[in-house]
Amino acid sequence: MSRILIAEDEPRLSSFLEKGLRAAGYSTTVCDDGNRCASMARDSEFDLLILDIGLPGQDGFEVTRAMRARSETMPVLILTARDEVVDTVAGLDSGADDYVTKPFVFEELLARVRARLRPPEHGEAALELHGGGVRLDVRTRRAEVDGTEVELTAKEFTLLDTFLRHPGQVLSREQLLSHVWGYDFDPGSNVVDVYVGYLRRKLGSERFETVRGMGYRMKP
Repeated sequence: MSRILIAEDEPRLSSFLEKGLRAAGYSTTVCDDGNRCASMARDSEFDLLILDIGLPGQDGFEVTRAMRARSETMPVLILTARDEVVDTVAGLDSGADDYVTKPFVFEELLARVRARLRPPEHGEAALELHGGGVRLDVRTRRAEVDGTEVELTAKEFTLLDTFLRHPGQVLSREQLLSHVWGYDFDPGSNVVDVYVGYLRRKLGSERFETVRGMGYRMKP
């Protein structure tokens, strides 16, 4: 199991990341201070660092430079609310490997996490998902139902990907909303119900079960 250090001082976001990454099969540790992060971020302890730029103490740039100065090779994925090119370049120049700009969709971040961890947490088989007569090729972004290709929008694809990675599991609207649309999306939105309806029409209504008061489940 890959070990991920999350350095983020916003409690709501760090909790969101921790829950999502644990559900994806990773071991997580959270720290909310740049000084602590700089001392904790060692190859012997963790496999990946998710690092907020705006940390108290040392900022993300300083943390990354300190790691690289002592020859730590752990991949660093930067989280930043700054979308200026100069900040992105500064992050990469300090030794970071990749970055995600807030707000972000969890599945995008998860894809970047998988790309930075070698070997992937679930092996190459995780790039092709199966369940209930549905086949999803993550690399080519193609979906098939009983051998027939079905065209999906980007959000439909990501929603189906989430269901297939949690076979038989009841997923709440809140979980699906945060995984597919992002942690800061309006929790009162009915967008999840709308898109589950789209998948039912395209893939077959019998494949998706509504669990009253809880959420949705894709039948194995």
